[in-house]
This record gives sequence, structure tokens and C-alpha cells, in this order.
Amino acid sequence: MSRTIELGLDTFGDVTADASGKPLHPAEVLRNLVAEAELADRVGLSFFGVGEHHRDDFAVSAPEVVLAAIATRTKHIRLGSAVTVLSSDDPVRVFQRFSTLDALSNGRAEVIIGRGSFTESFPLFGFKLEQYEQLFEERLDLFVELLKEGPTTWSGDTRAALTDQRVYPPTESGRLRTWVAVGGTPQSVVRAAHYGLPLMLAVIGGDHLAFVPFVDLYKRALAAVGKDPLPIGVHSPGHVAETDEQAKEELWPHFQAMHARIGKERGWPPLTRQAFEQMAGPSGALCVGAPQTVAAKIVRAAKALGLSRFDLKYSAGTLPHEKMMKSIELYGTKVAPLVRAQLA
Repeated sequence: MSRTIELGLDTFGDVTADASGKPLHPAEVLRNLVAEAELADRVGLSFFGVGEHHRDDFAVSAPEVVLAAIATRTKHIRLGSAVTVLSSDDPVRVFQRFSTLDALSNGRAEVIIGRGSFTESFPLFGFKLEQYEQLFEERLDLFVELLKEGPTTWSGDTRAALTDQRVYPPTESGRLRTWVAVGGTPQSVVRAAHYGLPLMLAVIGGDHLAFVPFVDLYKRALAAVGKDPLPIGVHSPGHVAETDEQAKEELWPHFQAMHARIGKERGWPPLTRQAFEQMAGPSGALCVGAPQTVAAKIVRAAKALGLSRFDLKYSAGTLPHEKMMKSIELYGTKVAPLVRAQLA
């Protein structure tokens, strides 16, 4: 039995470094990011996702603007967020920005909605962290209503109510493709099923196969509310080079530094080379290595989880633009054909 799968890329627009190790200006990082997306389109990849952060180590705070620029310079690749932090945004404006992107890209826009793993946007936009759950639940509820693209009537406690209100511009197709990103909590999985939205699993540690119970729960939850099966995707970090050793040596110092920087804020222990090697091993979440190695790991996850899409998070801290460009090229020209052949 053959299975088709979309292969995509995600980036958070990490601020990279030049040859001397000096951080690039965010403006240059953004221009490089557009070039990376152009390459992803040329090598035939299915999706390019851009994250949203409000910190000095990431250049992208307005992903829709970046995606609009990419839309004018690409032809086929689908474009979306990775993720849109809906808790600290306004669902009406999110819909308007992405329906506009959908028009500019001739129907290639999609949204991946999540709560995000950083909280800087809450104080920046005047939201209370104590309302973390309530904000996401109410805003997702409203956004799902807006996706129907008809007159919307809605009320909640964290935003002004709407009464028979239309939101413009509508999409040409009448439907904006929307996923819910989940980090691994049963409640989030059931919520995605309740709203009838595709599930995007963020697997950034451990074994992809550890998420099988969440996939099973999602399928049961869909069936319980009378909904047909929906796409399931995975987002995982990685890096592709000509050989396994080259890929690991290129990624290691940048991945370690990124882990140390974020870990210092969150109380993580330092990342050892042994732990990195385990993450890069056959059952680890880090998809790093030669094309054959990365393809084998994607195929393993795709078969176990029944994936419709796999998105490789190819940026990693200060990993240089040139290394990422080579990784994208190999992912599109070598990894993707291997994955499709093995799944067929």
C-alpha cells in the first residue's frame, strides 16, 4: 500500500553568524530566509513554515510579512506559520493576514496555530500569563468560527463579542487550511479533534514513536465526534549533509549553544555530546545525517504515526546560512525522493 507524504521545512529565523562568529543583523537574516524559501521551492518541497518570536535571538516577529515576500518569489510551495501564537494575537487579524497571504500566493497559505514555547509576547502585547489557557481556548474557538467565512456571532471573556460580523478579505477557495500544533498533552490532542482540525505534533525530543498514543487518541476523539480522519504532521529539528559525521559536526556547536542559551532561562542541564549523539541516533528526534540516514528516520516516523506531512526545522541557532542552504538542497533533492520511494 502506497502512502503520499508532504515534506516541508520550518524555521524560526534564528539569528545566524558570519565566518568570524559575529551575529548577523536581523535584516540580513530575513533576506537570507527569503533566499532559503526560494531554494525550497526550486527543489520541490511542499511547505515552508516561519515561526513567530519576540526575542533578540530570532529575527522573525511578523511571519506573515516575511511569507508575503516569499509568495512573490515562489510558485508552488505552500506557505505558513510555525507557529502562530494565537493566545496573544487577535483571531480576526490573524485570519485577515493569512487570507491576504492566500490571495497573494494564489491559494498557498496555511496556518499552524499553537500556544508557542516562549511567553515574551504576553507582556509585549498586554496579556496576562495567568489567562494562558483561557486566552488560547477562547481565541481558537473564535478562529474556528471565522474559518467558516460567513457572518460570525461569538462572545467570550477575553475579547469583544461579534454579532453577525463578516471578516474580509475572504479566501478564493472558501477555506484557509489550518492545523493545531501540539507539544504532547492529551488535552491539546482532543481539542484539535473537537474542532476538526489537522494535528501537527512538535517532536523535539525523545522518540517519534512515543507519540503513537497521541495519534491513537486523536483518531478516537475524531471518531467520537463523528469526524472523518484528518491529516497528521510532525515538526522535528535536523540538518542534512553529505555524510553523517559531517552533518553532526556542522550542527553540534550551534545546537549546543542554542540549547545552553534557552536552557539557562529554563533550568535545563548542559547538553553533552553523548546526549546529542543519542538524539541523533535511530530513535532520537534529531534528524541529522546523510540523506539516507535522515530519510530512514522520517520513514520510520511516517509509518508509525501515519503521517501526511513531515516538516524539518532546519535552522539551529547560529548555524550559518550557507550550511542551511546545502541542507535544504539535500533535503529536497536526496531525502525527499528516498522517503517517497520507501513509502511507496
